[in-house]
Amino acid sequence: MDEKDNTRARSANAAPRELREADPSARRVVVFDFDGTIADSMPSIVATATRVLTDWGLPKERLADVPKLVGPPFPQAFTMVFGLSDSDAREVTRRYREAYEKIGAAAWPAFPGMAGLLDELRAAGRTLAVASSKRTRLLRRGLTDQGLIGRFEFALGKDSDAPQTKAQTLAKVLDTLGVGPDDAVMVGDRFYDVDAATACGMPCVGVTYGHTAPRSELERAGACAVAQSVGELGRVLLGR
Repeated sequence: MDEKDNTRARSANAAPRELREADPSARRVVVFDFDGTIADSMPSIVATATRVLTDWGLPKERLADVPKLVGPPFPQAFTMVFGLSDSDAREVTRRYREAYEKIGAAAWPAFPGMAGLLDELRAAGRTLAVASSKRTRLLRRGLTDQGLIGRFEFALGKDSDAPQTKAQTLAKVLDTLGVGPDDAVMVGDRFYDVDAATACGMPCVGVTYGHTAPRSELERAGACAVAQSVGELGRVLLGR
């Protein structure tokens, strides 16, 4: 599917009006994505994937698409973005993870002001959680490295490389917390997050401060608001 087809698919699956017009400040539970939302991990993801794909033999002109790997789950992302076979995608993912995990905490620094925002939300009585396409083990390691893990009631990613949609992960987070979609809002940086929230019947606030997607992508998917900074995200979620 080319980018034009992707655009049509996203438009067709855009969030309904009631979710696009929902007030995120009225939702008691806030579920965050991780990469590009909590953590400024795009530079390390792109740099690592570029090295691995270059060594793999991917033509230089195709490396411009590497940033599109931020969002969808691995190893499926390498098939979605570069058309690799399932077996090749698994091998490239293995090499990527081997290199990426060696970087350590520098691979997933929290955005400036994120810890303060989470504290404000908790002080306002919000319950916080994370739903990510990252491996759960690595997700919790990233949150721990940044001193954020204790601010969340629950953090869930993928536990295997079997196909698992973001909507499935998000639904499990809500179920674990014992809340319905009418009491929750998602926060994410890609249309995958908006689509997942829509599938679960909840609104999504989009963010662009991680530079992983343009505002238009999030608005087209049906985000109820789009924040360009961590400070603006706080104002959206707290109704200020």
